[in-house]
Amino acid sequence: MSQIAKNLESVRERIAAAACRSGRKADDITLIAVTKTRSVDEIKQVIDCGITDIGENYVQEAEVKFSTIGQAVRWHMIGHLQRNKAKHAVELFSLIHSVDSEQLARELGRRAQAIGKTVDVLVEVNISGEETKFGVKPEQVMAFLESIADIQGIHVCGLMGMAPIVNNAEETRPYFAKLKELWDCLPEEHRIYLSMGMTQDFEVAIEEGSNMVRIGTAIFGRRE
Repeated sequence: MSQIAKNLESVRERIAAAACRSGRKADDITLIAVTKTRSVDEIKQVIDCGITDIGENYVQEAEVKFSTIGQAVRWHMIGHLQRNKAKHAVELFSLIHSVDSEQLARELGRRAQAIGKTVDVLVEVNISGEETKFGVKPEQVMAFLESIADIQGIHVCGLMGMAPIVNNAEETRPYFAKLKELWDCLPEEHRIYLSMGMTQDFEVAIEEGSNMVRIGTAIFGRRE
């Protein structure tokens, strides 16, 4: 068994345990393998281990990998997305996690309609309050959702957020709890995915209600 396969097995066990603690099953949690800077060979390894969802941070990098791997998996845009990349984003990705402005939402809708597609999106929420982070402020989420909910070509499927980087994962709990609280207030048709939790904090995120985690380092090891 390769190191990646061993790592993935460990991650799945931890997801299952965290899901159990939150009264759910492992199957209730979508695991996105984050493949930023990872090779096509590494991606093929995780696909061989049953991974069905791949997360990329950059459209250009995803395009190169997509040209080889294609639609064998669902592709997720998890990084900040600029409007000038919207055309390629709607062609590649099944779910775009990082919608944080009405202008971006409208451009995605326009580009998706042009190819006869409706693209699923998440509203990115700045739950950490850090100036350097992207996302809609928590208190503006409901108004923002209202402003983009009827845009043709996109379907808002939930929320995404990132907790601050801390030494102890327990410190992320209030941030995830806040995002879950916001998600619970969404109309039912928009309450499908709650994308929160990465390598350093995914177990806490699941315990607080996440049903979609984005994990790279714990699967592939640290980047060189």
